[in-house]
Amino acid sequence: MGLKILMLGWELPPFNSGGLGEACLGLVQALVKKGADITFVLPRKVNVKANGFKVVFADVDEDLLSTTNVYTTSSEWSMLFHNHPMPPDFVLGALKFGERVRELAKKYNADLIHAHDWLTFPGGIAAKSVLKKPLVTHVHSTEFDRTGGHFPNPTIVSIEKKGLEYADKVISVSNFTKKMLTHNYGINPEKIEVVHNGVMSNNRKYLAPALSTFKDLGYKVVLYLGRITLQKGPEYFVRAAKKVLEYEEKTIFVVVGSGDMQEAMIAEAGYSGILDKMIFTGFLRGEEKDRLYQAADLYVMPSVSEPFGITPLESIANGTPVLVSKQSGVSEVIEHSLKVDFWDTDEMANKIIAVLEHKSLKNVLISESSKELKNINWENAAEKCFSVYNQLIY
Repeated sequence: MGLKILMLGWELPPFNSGGLGEACLGLVQALVKKGADITFVLPRKVNVKANGFKVVFADVDEDLLSTTNVYTTSSEWSMLFHNHPMPPDFVLGALKFGERVRELAKKYNADLIHAHDWLTFPGGIAAKSVLKKPLVTHVHSTEFDRTGGHFPNPTIVSIEKKGLEYADKVISVSNFTKKMLTHNYGINPEKIEVVHNGVMSNNRKYLAPALSTFKDLGYKVVLYLGRITLQKGPEYFVRAAKKVLEYEEKTIFVVVGSGDMQEAMIAEAGYSGILDKMIFTGFLRGEEKDRLYQAADLYVMPSVSEPFGITPLESIANGTPVLVSKQSGVSEVIEHSLKVDFWDTDEMANKIIAVLEHKSLKNVLISESSKELKNINWENAAEKCFSVYNQLIY
């Protein structure tokens, strides 16, 4: 019988709002392949496909989950709740999840508990109190990341800090995040183990081309794909785009995603006089998303504070080179990518232009980053997680 893990998460594909659900699924599937016996707890019943692991539902009241998007930002809260700094139902949803997990934990004889991000930390603490087994808290993002360090919500910070303190071990998705946990939450660095994320598949599947009309007319394509929030630096993408277009007029900038800064991003593009060179698609998933990766000449992730960032790995898997901010965890594992400080839009523009003008640079980045991708996988992440588990139970 394999190691029994009670794992707590807030989402799994296809019912996910971003990278957290994809990361949970990739890690769980790899752990199962290595013999783990996993029961994954979600807050409410959704039709997810669980191959090799059990999914149970905490049945948190629907009204407490109606606005509980794991990536909701302070700006979105304000719009939804008429300038209240925090919608009570959001935290209540997490606390209710914790209460339900306390009851569910009595039914499962787990060897340890593994909780992903702050919304499940109350549940992790509750399960630890019931089972008297070790707790691992896994940090994919912090409130300081989501707000860019500007007025982090103290309620969420408090929940995060308590979850980190109660944990027997903390898994961080990068050294970048580990430093944040030690600096902003006072966690002993010896308690934190870094486990970089992976990517779901390294096998590129060629798809029907996207944006073929533009490509046939000789346009280059630069892609932004992610939530349109302060954390992701959308305004820096627009500012760099304006500078690129001064030298490369036949360039289209495609924005895939949604978020509370979408209107501001569109407005800035309009004020800058480049709205006619931008395409906003909204949120996409699956092959629709992969088609745009494959159509792009370069993928740009200008994040202000990115704990890891799976999208650059997805881009490389689709044969497209990447430019990432130095303020990201993924920059630690991809050597053959272009890197820039998020705020340096002059340098960002210079590097975008270099890829658009020099095919040899683009080809080298694709070739070498693809080689690196072979070692950035969920199997390696699962192996490191097992190492953490073994420190706690043997």
